[in-house]
Amino acid sequence: MTGRLENQPWLTAPATRAVIAALEAAGGPGCARFVGGCVRNALIGAPVADVDIATTLKPEETDRAIRAAGLKAVPTGIAHGTVTAVSERQPFEITTLRRDVSTDGRNATVAFTDDWAEDAARRDFRLNALYADGEGRVFDPTGEGRADAAAGRIVFVGDPGTRIREDYLRILRFFRFHAWYGRGEPDVKGLAACGDLAEGMTRLSAERVSKELMTLLAAPDPRVAMAAMAGAGVLARILPEATTGPLFEAAVELSPDPVVRLMTLFQIDERLVREASTRLRLPNSTRDRLAAAARAAPDVDLTMSDAEVRAAVYRHGDRAVADALRRRWAERPADADHALRLLALAEGWKRPPMPVGGRELARLGVEPGPETGRLLKAFEDGWIVDDFPADGHAERLAALVSLSRG
Repeated sequence: MTGRLENQPWLTAPATRAVIAALEAAGGPGCARFVGGCVRNALIGAPVADVDIATTLKPEETDRAIRAAGLKAVPTGIAHGTVTAVSERQPFEITTLRRDVSTDGRNATVAFTDDWAEDAARRDFRLNALYADGEGRVFDPTGEGRADAAAGRIVFVGDPGTRIREDYLRILRFFRFHAWYGRGEPDVKGLAACGDLAEGMTRLSAERVSKELMTLLAAPDPRVAMAAMAGAGVLARILPEATTGPLFEAAVELSPDPVVRLMTLFQIDERLVREASTRLRLPNSTRDRLAAAARAAPDVDLTMSDAEVRAAVYRHGDRAVADALRRRWAERPADADHALRLLALAEGWKRPPMPVGGRELARLGVEPGPETGRLLKAFEDGWIVDDFPADGHAERLAALVSLSRG
């Protein structure tokens, strides 16, 4: 035991106590311990989102214990020993202690154990191999996990190469955890192993890769982690189009939005952005947002007049223009006041509907057909140039029709 968790509302919450009581009723005191992120974050004073539990009970015993206590049990990963208990609408992921039998770098075959040290030995990083019992007493089987958490060190459990070959996603997790919990430069041995074994990431699904990347980019300051990732050759493996540097570093300062940060890793090229997004299988909303920003960027700069901002928003949409403005701001960080004013305008102005249509042209004797589309396009172009006047539409349209008839 290496201390105790103090002042943790999640630890003493009735929902948590009900789950621990259910497990200990079946397996006795000490058969269940909190594990991983909730313990790590409690020790360093970070928010705790998910509460995971490890237990010596076998999966079927866990399931029976949860149900016997009147709680809901969901067999979310029974083959790997995981049952989710739902207590007061809150999920608790409960996993039987495990050791790896074999792995192909993506999926492991496991055997269940009652040895806490064996379970800790198969985890990724020492600061994630921390446990706490129902009373909050902390256990640190590697002997270094608590010190790593306090110091901001992301260090693999045991040999880095061995841990990575068990699951190549751990390469990306190394950089993601450093972005969120690390301080200073990444662990030298871990970084070298990630670079040496980066080719193994080709075995990973695009969805797993993109999820890790976007979570990394959402960290308060991912600059050191991203630079290390690029230097080790890992970034080029998953996103060869990406370039880190001053633009990305400025974007981190200007926006916490991971999509804005990702945008600045690319050149302004809609085709390139779409191809990369498709390959990574980013959500359609993210792909479309990146593409729209790339499409809008040539029409956007920090010297725009208010009328030009409104014209760009009308043609490209408020979010695309705002994203493009943030990129331009990252290119010229000193122009903060002007950038902020243009952003406020782009995000606050509501795109007006076209004030005329085919019905108005029909009243002027124009038959439906190609001429209708041409005249409406000419009207719209002039209306935009004049900064969307609220009146005079009938006269302008009539003048266009008259001009078209010679």
